[in-house]
Amino acid sequence: MPLPLEVGFCAVILAAQRAGTVDPLAQGAGLSHKCVVPIGGAPMIAHVARALASTPGIARLRIVVEPDMHGPLAEILAGLSTAVEYVTAADNLADSVFAAAQGVTGPIIVTTADNVLLSPAAVFQMVEAVQRGDDVAIAMATEQSVKAAHPDGQRRFYRFRDDAYSNCNLYAFAGSDALRAAESFRSGGQFAKKKSRLIGAVGLVNVALMALGRLSLADALARLGRRFGLRIVPVVLADGRHAIDVDNERTYRVAATLMEKRAD
Repeated sequence: MPLPLEVGFCAVILAAQRAGTVDPLAQGAGLSHKCVVPIGGAPMIAHVARALASTPGIARLRIVVEPDMHGPLAEILAGLSTAVEYVTAADNLADSVFAAAQGVTGPIIVTTADNVLLSPAAVFQMVEAVQRGDDVAIAMATEQSVKAAHPDGQRRFYRFRDDAYSNCNLYAFAGSDALRAAESFRSGGQFAKKKSRLIGAVGLVNVALMALGRLSLADALARLGRRFGLRIVPVVLADGRHAIDVDNERTYRVAATLMEKRAD
């Protein structure tokens, strides 16, 4: 049974292009942005927006994207059950999240427009985590669950003392005060691919302890939280599909296959 929300949550979708890059999937489809590349019968962002709009307790939905996409996305999402507000993307992820959270007093859920396998159940698990008193929750899935969903779904995992995990590109913040943890993303995401970004986000000592197998996932996030004076916890989602977003042609094919199976 869902817990009642005293204040509804605000959902944020990060949909802007990475600065100075042209996404290959968008280019291949003849489009300017990956977020509108079709998959499973609809643009990517439509699947994400529907999952968020279907989650109990949603009060606001904000999309961070360049101004020239506000109109096209408004047409794509015209029938959505939750009204959409558009926020102009900043030069980096951290400032984009801060901009999207302006004026928000309740919990904030942040995800990406390519997270096409997102489900309302997963979103609500994240909301529940910050309702229980945690400041920040980060969604993860075990290597076993991801490979059970699809053996080619992910190829990079964070290895901890207790297990190996993949990030699900889904984050919950208890409120605007907890957003200082978003500073971890100032240099960009994709930490599994780019170790220098991981070091910048969590610190060299923590990366070294992870590499030596000294930290569990919960330990690592607790140490990260202490850098910001926050309680940061993992939410391990049982369904490994949540760790499979659309990064390239391979994961596009995987996600499309899983969407077809889910529709059957």
